Amino acid sequence: MSESLISSPAGILAVLAGITSLFFYLEKKTSWGFFNYFPPLIFIYLMPVACSNLGLIPTKSGLYDFMGDNLLPMFLTIMLLDVDIRATVKVMGKGIFVMLMGTVGVVIGAPIGFFIVKHGLGPEAWKGFGALAGSWIGGTGNMLAVAYAIGLDDSSLDFGYAVIADNAVYLIWLPIMLASKNFAARFNKFTGMSSDRLASMEKAAAELTGDKGRIEMRHFLYLFFFGFAVTALASWLAEYIKPLPPVLSYSTYKILLVTFFAIGLSFTRASKIPGSHALAMALVYLFVARMGAKADLSNLSVSVLWFLLGAYIWIFIHGFVLVGAARLFRVDVHTAAISSAANIGGAASAPIVAAYHKTSLVPVSILMALLGYAVGNPAAILAATLCKWVS
Repeated sequence: MSESLISSPAGILAVLAGITSLFFYLEKKTSWGFFNYFPPLIFIYLMPVACSNLGLIPTKSGLYDFMGDNLLPMFLTIMLLDVDIRATVKVMGKGIFVMLMGTVGVVIGAPIGFFIVKHGLGPEAWKGFGALAGSWIGGTGNMLAVAYAIGLDDSSLDFGYAVIADNAVYLIWLPIMLASKNFAARFNKFTGMSSDRLASMEKAAAELTGDKGRIEMRHFLYLFFFGFAVTALASWLAEYIKPLPPVLSYSTYKILLVTFFAIGLSFTRASKIPGSHALAMALVYLFVARMGAKADLSNLSVSVLWFLLGAYIWIFIHGFVLVGAARLFRVDVHTAAISSAANIGGAASAPIVAAYHKTSLVPVSILMALLGYAVGNPAAILAATLCKWVS
């Protein structure tokens, strides 16, 4: 007899999908400001943690393994189809370099923050920092992909700490990004921004067309085909190249190959398929619920406090590098804030910051976040490797 009340794959999926749906329903129907500071993501992770640790669903299931091996690279492919590198560069100009320097700040901040607090953490904690780097460079999808790539057991406390730190830092960093608007004049004077930069950027943003047309049944079939085809091809190639130097694991090669192929597809007509972003994000959140269901809280310790301290040190290193980049490339505070939000918060937070700073830049903020998806996996794997070296 199973130890959990619900153990069938269909039953487990029903619980995970129900939890995921519930919190987005509440966010939409209630419009509570509460969700601006405690986004649905944190509940979508924590509720399955409670369900599995209280015995409603199991912490181990063949369903979870199938989702990790096939669903994760599949949604990553679909998510990356939306990346439009050319349009992002056209609109943001030098702002692209600011965002990429913010990414550099995340990469170098990871080993520094980890080095300071590693004495209070376990031997595998560097993997938790690597997964968090995936979230802070791209988004939740990258966090999941990087965890898989570096062999982080998603039932481990280190992954749970990464999720907790991601949301705890968000509570501090989002208000800072929003409040930066109040210092626009002084910031722009500090960076020496060109007086016509904002006007030219808004003009380019107004020319963007993001509507792909009406979603039809066949579009979902196209997306599933591309998602599973890329997953199958990457899995096959990873088996053959894993013995080659540099010696990386099968999972690392697989995620890097999926990223490479998906970005390649983003330059083709596959990027025009309607519904790709919505489908990918629905699968991302379902996968987050799966991560929560696998978590075992029996060994929870004060190490989480050390992890949080390292994360806060890390985020301010990112901020310091970002401000330096804004000064170097002479950009405005709006670009700097959106660049940071595109890294740290991804597609969920960047539009919020953009809407508060300048509504006309909301489409650009989404493009910036999608660019983060593209660079998130290789950059976060590099950050994880640096953390491993100092561990």
